Amino acid sequence: MKKFAGFITAAAMLMLVGCNEMGKVVQGRVVAFDKDAKKVTFIEDKTAIPGKPDYSILPPDVYTIPSDENEMGPAPKVGQRLKLDTDKNTITIFDMASQQIKEIPYTPVDKKEKVKKDNPLVKDKKFPIVDKNAKTIEIYSKRQELLVKLSLPEEYFAMKDETWDAGDEIRIYYKEPGKAERLMNVSKTDIFKK
Repeated sequence: MKKFAGFITAAAMLMLVGCNEMGKVVQGRVVAFDKDAKKVTFIEDKTAIPGKPDYSILPPDVYTIPSDENEMGPAPKVGQRLKLDTDKNTITIFDMASQQIKEIPYTPVDKKEKVKKDNPLVKDKKFPIVDKNAKTIEIYSKRQELLVKLSLPEEYFAMKDETWDAGDEIRIYYKEPGKAERLMNVSKTDIFKK
């Protein structure tokens, strides 16, 4: 159903363009957004398979957002967490300083599965919860329905809290690389909402 929804959304975007001149569509996770400079930076999804993203394409894509506000969805949330693997106990981030993707081993503290967004454990709470004294980070993944508390070496607590958060998924329609004609915030769009 999710795959079908993704297809319908992509098709709808292309249909909106009209038949005169077709462009291309690219999708990925936002790691930086400069509202004043009108630039969005994201790591492209290698697979484009809903529910099974693979954010591993470097360098990051940088696009100028549409000048027409009607072609722009909600402003994207920024985050550098690309993957949380609770089987391998690793968290993968995009390191802004080195502009590289890093896979970081962590020590698990607690893990709760099948935690939906309306669960009292996560509802109305802001994640990640970074405890610099205890050297722990609590992360909630809505897509994976996972609530995880993990411990990292002290060096990582000098990084911004957004490092451990997942940025919004966006889909861009473009004719010229680097210049978005349309931007859809997939994370904040409910295509089934009437």
